[in-house]
Amino acid sequence: MPLGHLGINVTDLTAARTYYDEMMPLVDYEPFLLDDTQFAYRPANGKVGAYLFFYRAETSGYSRATPGLQHLAFMVRTRAAVRATHSWAASRGDEIVHAPREFPEYPPPYFATFWLGYDGVLLEAVCHKDA
Repeated sequence: MPLGHLGINVTDLTAARTYYDEMMPLVDYEPFLLDDTQFAYRPANGKVGAYLFFYRAETSGYSRATPGLQHLAFMVRTRAAVRATHSWAASRGDEIVHAPREFPEYPPPYFATFWLGYDGVLLEAVCHKDA
């Protein structure tokens, strides 16, 4: 069975929603839920996958070096989608950790980009296809 959902705390629900509303269509996710205490996305077009719920954090200070969430990886269908996501993140001024490239240290094919998104969370777009 696939993972059902993940809950992610953010420092500012409104700002985080603005960020993810722009990003999620690039990785084939669509809005699912919105109210005063949370917002969520699900895989688009009935695709199987984990839903993502965002909640207001009680304190700030995310670090992928401490126990908890290390990064979020989104599988996309094409290498062009990896490049488009990278271009979007770069155009916003997000810190690019790895520009789109092959990662031979992971089981092939593995073409991905990594960047620091909202609240400094490490995000990844990855394509597991050769073309």
